[in-house]
Amino acid sequence: MINEKSKQIDAKLFDVDTIDIGQYIQTIKRYIWRILGLAVFLTILAALIVLSMKPSYTAKVSLLIEAEQANVLSIEEVYGLDSSRKEYFETQYQILRSRQIAERVVEELNLQDNEHFNLDIHAANKSGFKKELEKASDNVRELLPFLPKQERNTPTEEQRLSARKNFAVSILKNSTTVKPIKNTQVVEVLVETPDALLSAELANKIADIYIESYLEAKLEMTEKATSWLNESLQELRSKLDNAEQSLSAFYESNQVVDIDGVVGLASEQVQQLSSQLLNAQITYQRAESIYNQVNSQDSSIEQLAKVPEVLNHPSIQSVRKAEIDASSQVSELSEVYGPKHPRLVSAKAELSSIRQSIESQVRNLVSGINSEYDTAKTKVASLQQDLNSAKSELRQLASLDNRRKVLQRDVDINQQLYDSFFTRLKETDQLGGFESANARILDKAQRPHSPSKPKKGLLITAAFVFSFFFGAFMALLLEALNSGIRSVDDVEKKLSQRMLGIIPWEPHKKKENLSVRHFFDPSHHLFSESVRTLRTSLQLLNLEKTSQTILVTSSVPKEGKSTVSVNLSFALGQLSNVLLLDTDLRRPSIGKLFELPGFQPGVANIVAGTHTLDECVVRDEDANLDILAAGTLPPNPQELLASDKFAALMEHLKRKYDYIVVDSAPTQAVSDAIVVSKHCDSLVYVVKADSTSAKVINSGLSRFVEIGHRIDGVVLNQVDLRKARKTGEYTGFYDQYGYNSYVGSEGKS
Repeated sequence: MINEKSKQIDAKLFDVDTIDIGQYIQTIKRYIWRILGLAVFLTILAALIVLSMKPSYTAKVSLLIEAEQANVLSIEEVYGLDSSRKEYFETQYQILRSRQIAERVVEELNLQDNEHFNLDIHAANKSGFKKELEKASDNVRELLPFLPKQERNTPTEEQRLSARKNFAVSILKNSTTVKPIKNTQVVEVLVETPDALLSAELANKIADIYIESYLEAKLEMTEKATSWLNESLQELRSKLDNAEQSLSAFYESNQVVDIDGVVGLASEQVQQLSSQLLNAQITYQRAESIYNQVNSQDSSIEQLAKVPEVLNHPSIQSVRKAEIDASSQVSELSEVYGPKHPRLVSAKAELSSIRQSIESQVRNLVSGINSEYDTAKTKVASLQQDLNSAKSELRQLASLDNRRKVLQRDVDINQQLYDSFFTRLKETDQLGGFESANARILDKAQRPHSPSKPKKGLLITAAFVFSFFFGAFMALLLEALNSGIRSVDDVEKKLSQRMLGIIPWEPHKKKENLSVRHFFDPSHHLFSESVRTLRTSLQLLNLEKTSQTILVTSSVPKEGKSTVSVNLSFALGQLSNVLLLDTDLRRPSIGKLFELPGFQPGVANIVAGTHTLDECVVRDEDANLDILAAGTLPPNPQELLASDKFAALMEHLKRKYDYIVVDSAPTQAVSDAIVVSKHCDSLVYVVKADSTSAKVINSGLSRFVEIGHRIDGVVLNQVDLRKARKTGEYTGFYDQYGYNSYVGSEGKS
């Protein structure tokens, strides 16, 4: 059972995801005559509207807008126009569409007096409604005098003329179309009016005025540019004179001839003094270091001689070498001779003389070092003073030079501006007499011979095509919105169930049930045959296992489950011993259909033990049928049906009857049918055609699938066969059973 449920779910999902084109075509075929009727009706309506439309004529003039104009000089700089940019052409298109061009056309051709552009004529068509509205307003104010009176101002003649011109301009703008030709500099101006000659005249006039307006604007800009340049030139001349006078006064007041050369010499002198000062400072630092070393020691000659600067002096080094040599000789002679030997005495005298020379040279060297230090110090101070004086002079000269440069720059700028404006003025004067249009007419507009609107044939054809597709769309929409079950395909696709039979709708009075003996009426053999077909389908479906107990239920009330139960019992009663059992203990209907008394005992009484089976069963000899009604309505019907006594009753009835047709309550209302189905072999689900939604039906079917009960199939009840034959919904089904003759006779009857 679980696998069967999974297959049903998969089938439903498959149906949702798959687009059935054939079903759409079948739906369109079903509604084809209605679709064609709608299409013909709408086409005729559209044809009447199109034929009543006033024809319009469109005239076309072609203009060549030149991007590169014949410029003698750089005049686009004066106008501020750049014809090389894409925006240039878009600007020209907007000028052609502008209100200014339209106003000039209206004024030159007096279009406000033309019938098509006349405000008074258009207003007259609406005056009737306006007068009626004003009259109604006055009547209301008479009935309600407390309402403020409406002041009606009469426009002046000037206001009326202005309104007429504005109306004509608006009509002309709406009638004009500017159409650029792709990848060219050509643009087409199209004018549409009810008058062919007027359309051509207006198109040519718009082109002429566009070219004239460009030339006028060009001339006006040239005059404005000349006037502005003259005023600017006078002002620049005055500024230039003032700047030159200021520069001349500067030279005279400062007695400067070549200030650039003077500044250069002063700068060079500062550089030289800076270099000399740097060298002097280095010499001074060196002398100061030696001086400090010499003067920081003791005044003895021996200590001064040991100073590195003195010791390393060349003169000292030579004497020191002589001293060393003499000392070596004295040492050598002392080892050979005695102290008073003449050679030793002579060597010692020579050593003493050398040492005295060293002392003398050290004193002279120290004196020279002090003198050199004083000289270096004096030189540094002198150079520092000279450098400060030179820098001061250079700063004064630089300040003068800056003032001179400012004055000179002012003169140069004013001179350049003056020269530029003077040249521009001469260019503008030369261009004043040269008029070059930016556009020219390629093809003048000719009077059109045929109207451009409306395209009657095209509109009528389009109306038919549109209305046909609209009708097809509406048919598909209605089909999609209809969630009911109306055909065999719907049962298989929407419910995933087999079709057991179709019960046709039979004419009867409203608010009344079909006659309980309708099955036996020979004039309604189609109805009887459909019930017998249902009986045969059940018997063929259960060849291997006899389906003795047949449960008949539906989703909601009023679907005809009781009628199907009764007539199925009649059909089975013609062949076997049958019991019709009513288990709807809430709203029973079997007893009412057979006109049994209200106190007639039934199922509830047997289960409760108040009556026996023989006391409750009613025999219908004409139908060869036993009937067991619901009996007295209990307060707990579901508990009663779920009891062991009811189960025992069903087992006893199965032994007594060949077939038991069980009429149960609807599945979506209560769960009684679910409880009763446990004691039944077959389950027949009744669905009212084109009524109950597939969602509700599937919900009811799923309850039986959940408990593992097999559903034999669906009976489609109350099918309108006349409508079905016209739409072709059930033709195939009835052809299989040979019902065509019955349907035909039913239609004739």
